[in-house]
Amino acid sequence: MLVLPILVFFLGAGAVVGGWAAITYLPGMLAAKRLQRRLTDVSLPVDAAVDDGQTVVRERHEGPLPGFDRLMARTSAGGWLAKLIEQSGSKTTPSAVVMQSVMVAGGAGLVAFLFSKEAFRPWLPIGVAAVGAALPLMWLTHLRARRLKRFEEQFPEALDLLSRAIRAGHAFQTAMGMVADELPEPVGPEFKKTFDQQNFGLPLRDALNQLSERVPIIDVRFFVTSVVIQRETGGNLSEILDNLAHVVRERFKILRQVRVHTAHGRFTGWVLLALPAALAIALMFINPDHMQTLFHERMGQIMLMGALVMDTIGFFWIRQVIRIEV
Repeated sequence: MLVLPILVFFLGAGAVVGGWAAITYLPGMLAAKRLQRRLTDVSLPVDAAVDDGQTVVRERHEGPLPGFDRLMARTSAGGWLAKLIEQSGSKTTPSAVVMQSVMVAGGAGLVAFLFSKEAFRPWLPIGVAAVGAALPLMWLTHLRARRLKRFEEQFPEALDLLSRAIRAGHAFQTAMGMVADELPEPVGPEFKKTFDQQNFGLPLRDALNQLSERVPIIDVRFFVTSVVIQRETGGNLSEILDNLAHVVRERFKILRQVRVHTAHGRFTGWVLLALPAALAIALMFINPDHMQTLFHERMGQIMLMGALVMDTIGFFWIRQVIRIEV
């Protein structure tokens, strides 16, 4: 019975802290936006349009709690979260992600407390709140994986464009600018960052290394290593890029063949994961008294938890068996 007052206390405390943060940080945020707008106007050429968004000042997204963002930037967890946000392509900040996690966790825990039965109230709201707190991070991880997959699919086209531009007589830096202008998200913006970094004075080697850190794909590491070695020892860079693009495309071809051969195993894993839940729902309609024993008796609850754990372990075991690195 103490869970509801505790949740009300946390919600009230959150509202008070949020109001205090808005009063404290909102004037600073508005001043920072005015300063950013002024720097943008000053950094543009005289004959350039003001609304084209070009500036030499590195863009930074201010979150709802800039002080909290600065505090998290000093910790390893904050650096990991900021890197995850950058790799996912989201226009958010660590403080916004933390606030979303707290709000989702509080709402999900409150709903679970209100609609759960007395037997499950001590643990169910806490478990649901923990899952709700992890949802924003899971969504960012999903966006990161989808964006990296898109980058990997577009990367051979970027290598071909680089090779053609170099073969036509352009410098490597100019070729990167062409890739940045011609290709869509996410390859274009990532090459644009690298192009701007080396244009503003960062050595090309360091700019390429930062590209491989932002895009942790083995093909990008091969590309960076090839370019760095070629600039130190010489060689035909366009031919190197052509060979690398061919290797990447062949690897994709093998990967699709592997997915075809492992389709049966993946389907088996999903069936084994869904079958117990589907059977439990069917038995609840066929013989509800029999199923109620599992939820109300101590031994039944232990059996349900054991079945859930073993089913999850079996699913991930099957995924590990059919996962083949190419």
